[in-house]
Amino acid sequence: MSWIDLATHPIEDVGYRSACAQRLDAAGALVLEGFFTNAFVDRVLAESAGRELDGFFASSTHNVWLTPPNEQLEDDHIYNRQIVSTKGLLADDQVPAESPLRAVYDSDIFRSFIADVVGEAAVHPYADALSSVNVHFHRDGEELGWHFDNSSFAVTTLIQPPESGGVFEYVKDLRNAEADDQNFSGVQAAIDTRTGVETLEFSPTDLVLFRGRNSMHRVTPSRGNRTRILVVLAFNTEPNIGLSDSAKETFYGRT
Repeated sequence: MSWIDLATHPIEDVGYRSACAQRLDAAGALVLEGFFTNAFVDRVLAESAGRELDGFFASSTHNVWLTPPNEQLEDDHIYNRQIVSTKGLLADDQVPAESPLRAVYDSDIFRSFIADVVGEAAVHPYADALSSVNVHFHRDGEELGWHFDNSSFAVTTLIQPPESGGVFEYVKDLRNAEADDQNFSGVQAAIDTRTGVETLEFSPTDLVLFRGRNSMHRVTPSRGNRTRILVVLAFNTEPNIGLSDSAKETFYGRT
């Protein structure tokens, strides 16, 4: 596991895992600074930069819940408000077989570490050929709009920041999906007046874990000629689960 700074981040150590889990539970987000080596970032950047045209780009509108509009609610209700997201990505089958991303993602030690930190018995790759490891691109003016995640946690690492913008903003525990408390007034206040909005700062070499099911979040528009490049390491808590064909068509433009 030469791509991880194990001296700083002893991911096999039970005490270290427990401390990371406590930090994630308390804040809803965990930034492990300098988790990856500079060589890891350099290698992933070299194999990703300039490949924007190989990726699938989509500009779409959606509500915060990533669901169809509710016709029983008024058009101007916050549930029906449409928000713009524009991004490009390389799917798992476009990531080189020899990439450090695969060495890390496929590592039993890394997966066990992630599972312990997020409080799961185990984490598993996606059963389809597209979804496990993705490289996201945000060019000038492109952004990820406000939304809640469907998954309980996300694992990401920034490879290249833009010249400016591209800031990760979130509002912790804005809703309670498990109790079906959507907190419409709180969502509207956060979007319209930035009530409760916080910024999560991270840099290349950092590993980021974020609980986004109940914490609304977005990435502000990137600015400048340097593309923001972010890697998403996606896991399931159950084995043999893949995206539906309709979801793959939406996210990747193919099945």
